[in-house]
Amino acid sequence: MFKKILIANRGEIAIRIARACREMGIGSVAVYSEADRNSLHVRIADEAYFIGDSPANKSYLDYKKIIEVAKEHNVDAIHPGYGFLSENAEFIDAVEAAGITFIGPSAKSVRLMGSKTDARKLMSDAGVPVVPGTLEPIKDLNDAKKVAEEIGFPIMLKASAGGGGKGMRKISSPGEFDSALERAKNESKKAFGDDSIYMEKFIENPKHIEVQILGDKFGNYVHLLERECSVQRRHQKIVEECPSPSIDHQTRERITTTAIKAAKACNYFNAGTIEFLLDSDRNFYFLEMNTRLQVE
Repeated sequence: MFKKILIANRGEIAIRIARACREMGIGSVAVYSEADRNSLHVRIADEAYFIGDSPANKSYLDYKKIIEVAKEHNVDAIHPGYGFLSENAEFIDAVEAAGITFIGPSAKSVRLMGSKTDARKLMSDAGVPVVPGTLEPIKDLNDAKKVAEEIGFPIMLKASAGGGGKGMRKISSPGEFDSALERAKNESKKAFGDDSIYMEKFIENPKHIEVQILGDKFGNYVHLLERECSVQRRHQKIVEECPSPSIDHQTRERITTTAIKAAKACNYFNAGTIEFLLDSDRNFYFLEMNTRLQVE
């Protein structure tokens, strides 16, 4: 059992983690920026330490400062919450190198699933269905156009390094390809510092289905059933429904079993979410994995 946990976050998630620590008899350490000096998570934690100015890159994203605080105050483990450093493999490596436990997945799993193309290739090799398209970033425009013709228009261009709709373009005909790829690469570079783009078949009117999974370091996995997140605006979820009204019992069994298979493929442990797209024929395809505690 840990004696003291540092919460590398703020707001609602930091409050929940601090309360959980208190219920379990574990000491909690909050960190805060200038803007959060009087925030609730600072007040309810057992200890709280200032880590920098208000901009996140000078406080909550400065993992060296956070690790310094953890070491100085004899912290056993760091909980990242969600956002900020929760899916930063470099941070996980640094935490473990400091002799502190990271409450979350391994850096290897985060790296594997953080690259959309690496994740698609891993899932394909593991027998998890993926949307037809490229398993590697587009390098040759002519080859990409040939693949597009083979899988059929419309297609989607997507950023290998990110999500949230950044670097994403729908292409309905060959004549749109060149300009759409250029725009997607520029947007991806600006948003993620990486202009790698891959391509997949555009699925008409899909349902967005997610499965929450939990895994430990001994190879045990469970799923917490599915939720539907099809109501979105600008690729951001607005409403989540559980159970999904779009799937029957047989599809539910298949999709939750496949989510466990996906988690095992990357040797995942801790909480995570496998996202799928479901087409009108109830075929489902791996979309991505959130290697962290779910926001919702």
